[in-house]
Amino acid sequence: MASLFDTTAFRITEQGINVMARQNAIIAQNIVNADTPGYKTKYLYFEGVLQEKIEEQKAKNPKYKKQLNIATALYTDTITTGQADGNNVDNDTQQALFNKNSIHYAMLQNKFNSDINIYRTSMRKT
Repeated sequence: MASLFDTTAFRITEQGINVMARQNAIIAQNIVNADTPGYKTKYLYFEGVLQEKIEEQKAKNPKYKKQLNIATALYTDTITTGQADGNNVDNDTQQALFNKNSIHYAMLQNKFNSDINIYRTSMRKT
């Protein structure tokens, strides 16, 4: 029964939910520190890292899809200047990113729940 949910689609959805949760935590940290002198905005970067991991897995193992992990990298923005105290958090931008990320998080949760419901329905009909 455990192998029923051990699919690439389930793993990617689960890992995507985890990444979105981590990204929301980082954005929330940025918002909380908007008035902290010297604080630099942080971003979670995963799109490029995901592609790198896919290429690594292809090179190592022809069955890379079964071992796919979404990797993330934390980036601190030291280039953008903001306030005179060295803080570079733009609250409006961070709030917009938080809202966008929350929508993506909810979409992934809905997809995961939908996939589970499909399995439940198919099990009841047999």
